[in-house]
Amino acid sequence: MSAETTLSGPDLSQGIATSELADGAQLLGHADGEAVLLVKRGDEVFAVGATCTHYGGPLAEGLVVGDTVRCPWHHACFSLRTGEALAAPALNSIACFDVQQRGERLYVLGKKQAPREAATVKSGLPSIVIVGGGAAGHAAAEMLRRESYIGQLTLLSADSAPPVDRPNLSKDYLAGTAPEEWIPLRPPEFFASQKIELTLGAHVTSIDVEGKRVLTADGKAYEYTMLLLATGADPVRLSIPGAGLPHVHYLRTLDDSRAIIEKLGSAKRAVVLGSGFIGLEAAASLKKRGLDVHVVSPDARPLEKVLGPELGDFVRALHEQNGVVFHLGKQAQSIAESGVTLSDGSRLEADLVIVGIGVRPSLSLAEGAGLSVERGVVVDKYLETSVPGIFAAGDIARWPDPHTGQQIRVEHWAVAQRQGQVAARNMLGQRVAGDFVPFFWSAHYDVSLSYVGHAEKWDRIDIEGSLEKRDAKLTYSLAGKKLAVVTLNRDLESLRAELEL
Repeated sequence: MSAETTLSGPDLSQGIATSELADGAQLLGHADGEAVLLVKRGDEVFAVGATCTHYGGPLAEGLVVGDTVRCPWHHACFSLRTGEALAAPALNSIACFDVQQRGERLYVLGKKQAPREAATVKSGLPSIVIVGGGAAGHAAAEMLRRESYIGQLTLLSADSAPPVDRPNLSKDYLAGTAPEEWIPLRPPEFFASQKIELTLGAHVTSIDVEGKRVLTADGKAYEYTMLLLATGADPVRLSIPGAGLPHVHYLRTLDDSRAIIEKLGSAKRAVVLGSGFIGLEAAASLKKRGLDVHVVSPDARPLEKVLGPELGDFVRALHEQNGVVFHLGKQAQSIAESGVTLSDGSRLEADLVIVGIGVRPSLSLAEGAGLSVERGVVVDKYLETSVPGIFAAGDIARWPDPHTGQQIRVEHWAVAQRQGQVAARNMLGQRVAGDFVPFFWSAHYDVSLSYVGHAEKWDRIDIEGSLEKRDAKLTYSLAGKKLAVVTLNRDLESLRAELEL
């Protein structure tokens, strides 16, 4: 997904006075019909494309850190020297431009092919297998090729579709404001061009650790020198009468989202079970489609366990202002063709039921292979498991977080992508620590929450600004240590918080 870019600022091809660009400053202009960001760092001046390649965020409103620039929307990071996308969720680089100083003026002359440092590739790796075609698995496959790995690369995905932009499945795509062509992360021909053997509908049944083979349900065996497990998480399933009816849907894959959209032509009333991020994002999307939406949850407040009472109340009020009706402190007792009966005996009419009651990490492969598992696959700071040569990333990985001093597991898109990238580099012997600060975002109507850090519990929430005015920063602390920051419409503060945690 991208935003329309309106050219503003000076025409840099015509030059600007050197005095207009102070050391450490950035200036938005344009050249050859494209938005260009000019940055001065000491004696060096960089010129790069000013639009993030993820969702089109304005890099001029982001943060310059050293020789990188970070997007204010979803914290993608780019090199000012090479344009390379250094950190997800952006996968594509931004353009680099030649800059020339003539006397007291700076000129942007045109695009250049920016060199990349040669990667150091570990020898003796004839075959790498990745199990899982989600965020972590796909990001790892791309990074392996970017880092000049030339051996056999197999990506085994249980999904029927190539890797997709999963966050969009509950947001703009479900709401009808993003076409399906925006959803694939790459076109089908990309995998062939990169010599990535993408196998869809591949159900891996076991790992032969001694023989270094991955076995699939159709009897095939894939040999590996290094293995990455990125099996993700599976939705928690309902176990109540009527849970298997055809109008009851989960939302995890592109097929799930397509199935829900197909029902929207006839559905008028929807019941969403669960008040977590997926459930509430789906509720907002269905309201945009014009449905009558009710949310049922056993919690006293939506998102309270993750965001606290103040933000939970804000999110509830935001949804109620848009017409969503909450039934909190209740659960679904049974589902019929035309409605849902709740635990208090009340009944809600429903043509469509969406279940978003949480996910569980998919750990059966790891457990069967004898890997260390403790509420996730235990990995070291390099994302290697208890078995050398087997790595884990994404929703299943529980890693040592240097910021909290604890082993943590996080179920968010950008975290999975960044872990996939780190695991790929470490499979090549680069010994890169996965010490980045977790980040995620959640969109509700015209409000987007940005969360950096990780706070499973806290004893204090400090609020700056006003939630009512949708201009706020919330800081979560435990025993005096700052663990996480949530912002509303304070993108720069969110970027700075990521650096400070």
